[in-house]
Amino acid sequence: MKRKYLHFFVLAAVLNSAASAAEARDRTDVKVGIEGAFPPWNMMDSSGKLAGFDIDLINDLCARAKVKCELIPGEWTAMIPSLNAGKFDLVMTLGINEKRRQVVDFTVPYASGVASFILQKNGPVAPLPMTGQKLNLNDKDKADPVMAKIGEALDGKTVGVVQSTSQEQLINAYYGSNVTVRAYKNSGERDLDLKAGRIDAGFDSGVYATSILAKSANGELMMSGPLIKGAMLATEVALGMRKGEADLKARFDEAIKSAAKDGTIKKLSEHWSRIDLTPSFEPN
Repeated sequence: MKRKYLHFFVLAAVLNSAASAAEARDRTDVKVGIEGAFPPWNMMDSSGKLAGFDIDLINDLCARAKVKCELIPGEWTAMIPSLNAGKFDLVMTLGINEKRRQVVDFTVPYASGVASFILQKNGPVAPLPMTGQKLNLNDKDKADPVMAKIGEALDGKTVGVVQSTSQEQLINAYYGSNVTVRAYKNSGERDLDLKAGRIDAGFDSGVYATSILAKSANGELMMSGPLIKGAMLATEVALGMRKGEADLKARFDEAIKSAAKDGTIKKLSEHWSRIDLTPSFEPN
């Protein structure tokens, strides 16, 4: 009798697995979580609709993957929990790092960026070294002295970051014992405090910084210091998905590579950010 029940449960598990695999292959509707508050990647336009690089690109990628995508805005800190709870099938603008790899899978990157500091002009933080120059934190012989000098400039200051981001991880890892780290729900809230003098510096996506500094309302702000990547920074940006979604990953990997090859990513990223964010697909 026990063997009979065991065979039944094994058969049921096999059939359920097969059904799940078939459902994944036959999937035509995909729900995509997106913040909607991180220009120029994604934002709400004057009519309350999602706009930005992510929106134009995901619409293109979904067409290539032959699926109908529903875009669902939500708070950034809830994106991964909502993904794993089944509210979304994909999450946009998810930078790849090892901490996130433990809980989600990623497509190949659809964009390759950097991180940068944002300061007040003539503010309490002196201009930082290597402004506008690329710095890879994995090249420790070059990067460590520069990051030490930045640490000296930030000592005792308050640095604003968006919570649950790799930028927050980096500031805590490098400077957490010498600066006050203040985390915000989104970049816009942080920038308001920076302009009001309630914090001394911001640290964020370089693409985001370029975008906001192009606006006259932010004329008192500037980018300062190097354009940073490497270490725990999630500057290679991909679509996140639940573990084990092999078919969904394969579809969107192919769509992303196709969009990179034919110049679509270059065209869209330069339109929204003036920077070519086309990824190289090198190992992360």
